[in-house]
Amino acid sequence: MRVSVIGGSSVDPETAAVAEALGERLADRGHAVVCGGLGGVMEAVCRGARDAGGETIGILPTDRRADANPHVSVPIATGMGHARNALVVMNGDAAIAVNGGPGTLSEIGLALAHGRPVAGLDTHDVDGVEAVASPAAAVAYVERTVADE
Repeated sequence: MRVSVIGGSSVDPETAAVAEALGERLADRGHAVVCGGLGGVMEAVCRGARDAGGETIGILPTDRRADANPHVSVPIATGMGHARNALVVMNGDAAIAVNGGPGTLSEIGLALAHGRPVAGLDTHDVDGVEAVASPAAAVAYVERTVADE
């Protein structure tokens, strides 16, 4: 399955480590990562996934594929700015939010509006988001929820 990973574009080392572990777990379980393709959570999750041999898809806000972080295997340039957030969540079967600010909140809302299950690691407290304590729990939740659909 494809899992959209959403989160802050600028994060502390602890949050980056969580996102990297999440990417590794997703790849180990055979899932592709879809993200916004830039820095912060996006870069860390891609690094973890690629180091584990996984596929990473970066849906960029800019019109240049070269703007993707170095761990994106499939960069998609949109030139859409924040409007690309809808494309990030619509191209995943589920979403996992890691920390994040207003952009992440918009992606959570879009994922829920499009019926995507959402797991949250230290992120916004929103109805419909399943708060989880670890990357393993986040992956287990989205696997279970998507399988139930």
